[in-house]
Amino acid sequence: MTRRGYIIGAISLLVAFVVFVIPFLFVAINAMKTAQDASSLDFSLPERWVFWENLVTTVQTRDYALLLAYWNSIVITVCAIALLVVFGAMVGFVIQRRPSRTSRVVYAFILAGLMIPPAVVPTIWVLQGINLFKTLNGMILIQVAYGLGFTVLLYRAFISTIPRELDEAAIIDGAKPWQIFFRVVLPLLKPVTLTIIVVQSITIFNDFTHPLYYLPGRENITVQLTLYNFQSQFVSQMNLLFMNILLITIPPLLVFIFFNRQIVAGMTSGAVKG
Repeated sequence: MTRRGYIIGAISLLVAFVVFVIPFLFVAINAMKTAQDASSLDFSLPERWVFWENLVTTVQTRDYALLLAYWNSIVITVCAIALLVVFGAMVGFVIQRRPSRTSRVVYAFILAGLMIPPAVVPTIWVLQGINLFKTLNGMILIQVAYGLGFTVLLYRAFISTIPRELDEAAIIDGAKPWQIFFRVVLPLLKPVTLTIIVVQSITIFNDFTHPLYYLPGRENITVQLTLYNFQSQFVSQMNLLFMNILLITIPPLLVFIFFNRQIVAGMTSGAVKG
């Protein structure tokens, strides 16, 4: 590697450290302080370490609301990811393998869904009309609707790299269209499927605005909305707030750390042929 490459690499690592590592350390340090020490919002080490006390208090706040929030977020994430993988792969397969005027129109709507911002009030009206407002089922459908466009794009790009000869061989053997998809194509989509699972699960699990709009109610709280437990107009428990942030940040962070290579591989797998 040239000297210029070393310099660019060092600068990149420094920027990444400042942008990602320092804020995480700031949150972690303040999560271990007392309420009085954390209120100063500085980067100093705590005079008295109260990590376990803050952890227990955070979990027990409002009748273990954090545990309920974890359960709701996991249910929404798992169900939405399952639907996204199945329907996203199906739509991507049809658009790539069955080009027609209808498929092009569908693809245009998918691209429009990525570019046009969602309308909150009409969406609430629709959910109220089908009795899914303030329900986990409605929130799952919302996450599927918002994530389907990105999912279809990745699947379509990846399927374009799979030789059509495999489909033709399956047809000659008497396979039906659904058998071609589930038995021939879908098993080959493992790399991009893993990418979609990781990326979309982090996105859905960390979603704040959509549950705030479409899932009101104390029994429907999600992990991001638990941040309100320790903030009010007059009093803010900063040490418990930072502990709450730490608890809801660690799971997605671990997923990203362990699966970052798979994310890159799946995102670039369909880049050669589109």
